[in-house]
Amino acid sequence: MLKNKEKTENTKVKLEIEVAAPDVDTALAKAYRKVVKDVNLPGFRKGKVPRRILESRFGPEVLHEEALELLVPPAYEEALAEADIDPVGQPEFDLVQVEEGKPLLFNAIVEVIPEVELGEYKGLGAEKEEVAVDDLQVDQHIYMLREQNARLVPKEEGPVKDGDLVTIDFKGFVDGELFEGGESENHSLEIGSKSFIPGFEEQLIGANVDEEKEVQVKFPDNYRKEDIAGKDAVFKVKIKQIKEKQLPDLDDEFVQEVSEFDTLEEMKVDLKEKMLKNAEEESKTKLEESLIEQVTAASTVEPPQTLVERQIDRMIGDLEGYLRYQGMELDQFLQLSGKSREELREDRRDEAVQRTRANLVLDAIAKKEGIKIEDSELDAKIDEIAASYNDDSARIRDILDKQGRLPVMKEELRIRRAIDLMVENANIAMVKKEEKTPEEEKADKVEEKPVQEDDKE
Repeated sequence: MLKNKEKTENTKVKLEIEVAAPDVDTALAKAYRKVVKDVNLPGFRKGKVPRRILESRFGPEVLHEEALELLVPPAYEEALAEADIDPVGQPEFDLVQVEEGKPLLFNAIVEVIPEVELGEYKGLGAEKEEVAVDDLQVDQHIYMLREQNARLVPKEEGPVKDGDLVTIDFKGFVDGELFEGGESENHSLEIGSKSFIPGFEEQLIGANVDEEKEVQVKFPDNYRKEDIAGKDAVFKVKIKQIKEKQLPDLDDEFVQEVSEFDTLEEMKVDLKEKMLKNAEEESKTKLEESLIEQVTAASTVEPPQTLVERQIDRMIGDLEGYLRYQGMELDQFLQLSGKSREELREDRRDEAVQRTRANLVLDAIAKKEGIKIEDSELDAKIDEIAASYNDDSARIRDILDKQGRLPVMKEELRIRRAIDLMVENANIAMVKKEEKTPEEEKADKVEEKPVQEDDKE
């Protein structure tokens, strides 16, 4: 039974727990019957050593470990229920007393869901982008499809231009010395990809096959190799081959190759519908994020470290999944970025703290509003998932159950209801979406990388 509950820190609670003497005696007796089976003492058959002899020889502590395994878990669970708290991690146990004929006394220090001082979450002001897709946007999307299916054809004549793929040999020098990782042969480089340090690719534009160029650049101040960070460098580059993109003709034959449609017009209609749907989802997500940021900033809560670490684990797991999709393992990514796993975790800590705070605030809203998810709602969600995969609902439920996902899905639905409630009660102003130029769109998708990022290492 719970004797006392004491808040030791904002996110930790100390529970003083007692187990009645008769239950202790019963557990010690069971522990004796289990332990004695493996005991050999001169003058006694194996497993037949009397308890008083066993305790006299080895001390009464010989039975405590087994007895505590029987007593502590159920007593701890009962105390949690009595204290009405939600633990978020494993407890730290502190044994106070275990002795035959006396109650078992122990303390459990456990991290818990902290109290949230909720800010206002109804009547918040927010902007929602108007959704529209015009024919020009559809044509741009189709142009991107053509680019993705373009052939690379060797140039018979003409200089390097933006978008060309060049094959080059290069050697890089800092202070007149060839630096490690600064040399490569037959290296393929797409001009405009920004995969080399700023200024490198631009200086190759206008060069011809077999031409040798001297490229002068400066390494970024934050370059991971400290010995050359912030320094001027000279690269001697030879253009060995130039390939240019040859776009496929925009006709029904192309459409049939890249889609399930027979005609260009059919594909355009479908594309426009999908782009409208995606734009609506993006607009909705931005609105929700704005409301969540507002209520999180207006609320007071200290996220437990256990939850923060779990959030970081999820973020690293998401990164690993994305990297595998790109054909790269996390260890390769770490080597290229020059970071350890610990540094990667720390890089994501601030964001993890914010996400954890937001989750706790949304949980507090759901509790305050009495939001609960019925089994029928979970069934409907499973039916939706099954339909999207053209599969059987019972089979999908069985898979999710074995993965332990059903409670998680129920919680996700509960939090979704809390977000929907905020949106329903928000003061929303419709605004036009800020249009970006094709160059800005491209820049958003490109991550600049230093020269070679030491592929040679």
